[in-house]
Amino acid sequence: MTTEAEFPLFPLNTVLFPDGLLPLQIFEPRYLDMVSACMREEQGFGICLIREGSEVGNAAQTFDIGCYANIVDWQPGESGLLQITVRGEKRFQLHAIHVDKNQLIQCRAGFLEELPPMELPARFHNLSLLLKQILSELSPGYEIPTHYDDARWVCARLVEFLPLPLPRKQELLETNDLMRKLHFLERVVQGVARH
Repeated sequence: MTTEAEFPLFPLNTVLFPDGLLPLQIFEPRYLDMVSACMREEQGFGICLIREGSEVGNAAQTFDIGCYANIVDWQPGESGLLQITVRGEKRFQLHAIHVDKNQLIQCRAGFLEELPPMELPARFHNLSLLLKQILSELSPGYEIPTHYDDARWVCARLVEFLPLPLPRKQELLETNDLMRKLHFLERVVQGVARH
């Protein structure tokens, strides 16, 4: 682990990976205030998968490892909604949390070391082709740089898009074993193809 930082936490029923894009509709006052402060101070916030609780109401209990995200786009919606898009930057592990009176979670966390890019082995070329197909079908488009020859990037994007159980996505976020991820995704894709 490297540097430590303090930032607000957004518990969600989703798992965000570094370099991933995630659209969000913000409507609760605590999160409207959080987004406003983040934009004003040019900082991001943490996204963690909910372990117990819900996205609305009292602060949920989360898994300890999540992804720090920066706001890359925003626009006002109807009826007080705020539509934002965030981009995952780096994984972190929670060290301590504090729940404000408005149920917004503040955390202290350490950022995790990320693996360097790794060339996608030829055996798993079909995973890259599948990802290209998925991204080509998105509208208006998944507007981030693509790295179809990087095993780490291909794994992260496929885990985001494939209909995997959330605990499994969390497990894949937490592990640095790229070959394990590739073999798992290969089995998933082969299983879908058989059915």
